[in-house]
Amino acid sequence: MPIDPDVAIGAELSSLDFSWSESDVLLYHLGIGAGSKPGDNLSPTALRFTFDGPGLQVLPSFGVVAPTFHMTDPPPLDLPGCDINLAQVVHGSQSIELAGPVPTSGTATVTTRISEIWDKGKAAVIWQEGTATSPSGERLWTTRSSIFVKGEGGWGGDRGSSTPVEIPDHEPDADTTYDVTPQQAMLYRLCGDRNPLHADPDFAKAAGFPAPILHGLCSYGIVLRTLTEELLDGDATQVTGFGVKFAGVIFPGETMRVRGWREDGRIIGSATVSGGERDGAPVLGDVVLTTA
Repeated sequence: MPIDPDVAIGAELSSLDFSWSESDVLLYHLGIGAGSKPGDNLSPTALRFTFDGPGLQVLPSFGVVAPTFHMTDPPPLDLPGCDINLAQVVHGSQSIELAGPVPTSGTATVTTRISEIWDKGKAAVIWQEGTATSPSGERLWTTRSSIFVKGEGGWGGDRGSSTPVEIPDHEPDADTTYDVTPQQAMLYRLCGDRNPLHADPDFAKAAGFPAPILHGLCSYGIVLRTLTEELLDGDATQVTGFGVKFAGVIFPGETMRVRGWREDGRIIGSATVSGGERDGAPVLGDVVLTTA
């Protein structure tokens, strides 16, 4: 069968050595909309993400993309025991847990393994866990992600479990919008994700979409940046973790509504489409930002 859980679960993927620079950080931040509001070019808070001065900070979501930032090929799917193709795959969820603030430049090694595979009947969910370490062996961050593979379930495996994050039943502490620019996906793909689903109209239509969609990880970064700016005074060093479920899609040219609630020492968030025929359609769910 295309997925052999006996081979896949627990399999370690090849370790990857990678480096990043301040220029990479700046490009990433611009790709997720930093500095795009009127006055941001003069704002000390906004310049933390867009100017390579002594105050430069790194949004933690950069750690998710840093290992593959300089890759120009579509993301590979050469997972042990998994014979799947890119057109079957949708990013299901993503989280990062940090040991400390992400350096503005550096070198590290990421080691990744397949931690779980869930059988959803008509689909499979493959979980990966990666740990990035410094040259001295110090843990920098750990990522956890899942991909939803259409048409590959039904072998009688564990269905998995998850507890939805409840949206607080009161007015949010932050409620704002971000206009996804028409070229947003084209800019963000320079951050190491050349999946044609986000750029090629014919590929997108073959995958069931009327047009290329924005990268899920771009939405991930946009929402983290927005919550950090709105509720943490733009101080990315306060963020210790950020996790989401990819609940829907947003297209370049649409507007994203981002809300955030301070709740029990963390921030609960949501992201939906704002306005137009798809008003209220979900983009991200189970949004949780943890702080120091």
